[in-house]
Amino acid sequence: MNAQLIFDYFPSLTEEQKEQFVMLAGLYKDWNQKINVVSRKDIDELYLRHILHSLGIAKVQQFNPGSLVLDVGTGGGFPGIPLAILFPKTHFTLVDSIGKKIKVVDEVVQGLELQNVTAVNKRVEELDQQFDFIVSRAVAAMPTFVHWVKGRIKKESTHQIRNGILYLKGGDLSEELKEYRTAQIFNLTDYFTDDFFETKKVVYLPLKFKGQS
Repeated sequence: MNAQLIFDYFPSLTEEQKEQFVMLAGLYKDWNQKINVVSRKDIDELYLRHILHSLGIAKVQQFNPGSLVLDVGTGGGFPGIPLAILFPKTHFTLVDSIGKKIKVVDEVVQGLELQNVTAVNKRVEELDQQFDFIVSRAVAAMPTFVHWVKGRIKKESTHQIRNGILYLKGGDLSEELKEYRTAQIFNLTDYFTDDFFETKKVVYLPLKFKGQS
């Protein structure tokens, strides 16, 4: 499986973006031999299981130029790096508490010459910046995640939808989301045909603030 998978689902990519997506496989294979950030099985299906999965967020929400997005628990750079390629005028901060993972992120970002990514080796609670959206791939149950990112989302929205969390999750989420009546669930099978996405979803949780309904 190669980058053509990405090109098929995102046909308006520039030549530079296509080149960057092609380069991802080599960069991750090289770094994965030194620091294991992606399982051996998954590295062979990097474009499906990691890159296209990350880009599921882009099917739900397009980020405006100049907006700020935080990727929490980014690991080796997912979903942040694929999204940063797709939205070169949006700034992405990728945070992870494990230093060796952030090292890989830094090296991949340098290899791609991405100018819109900052990698931070911290816990998200230690950040003092605010963002338009927070993205992540199932690093914790939603109540825990919401607690981690409290106070990190800007109140003023510049997108059509209210600022909030865009979370890649799988399986039955009814119990986990029962206290979040404003949560919206988007099934990735509505956008991608591969069986891998059968139970995969994007959860959008707009954060309410005082004075807003």
